[in-house]
Amino acid sequence: MLYARTAALAAIAAAASTALAAATYSKATGPWSLSVSRHQIRLLPTARRDCPDCRGNGGWWIGGPFPEMEACRCWAGRLEMRIPLLRRPNLWLDEPPF
Repeated sequence: MLYARTAALAAIAAAASTALAAATYSKATGPWSLSVSRHQIRLLPTARRDCPDCRGNGGWWIGGPFPEMEACRCWAGRLEMRIPLLRRPNLWLDEPPF
């Protein structure tokens, strides 16, 4: 019982320090959106507010009969980052496939 509590506290401390490191990294490298769940920490790129091309909107609409949004290069070239924390439980291990 004591071991389970110690392991849980260690996991929470590791997750908190990882979230703090991710938040620090996101502030240092540009505009990012930070979302945290018990399974992962996600850093999503967002448009720069001072971008001269999109003016912080993230892109612009291309006209025509089927308008589409063209993404601005201030955020579209950056990749989403995920930091896994806890594995999701697989509840169907003992079930047959069909």
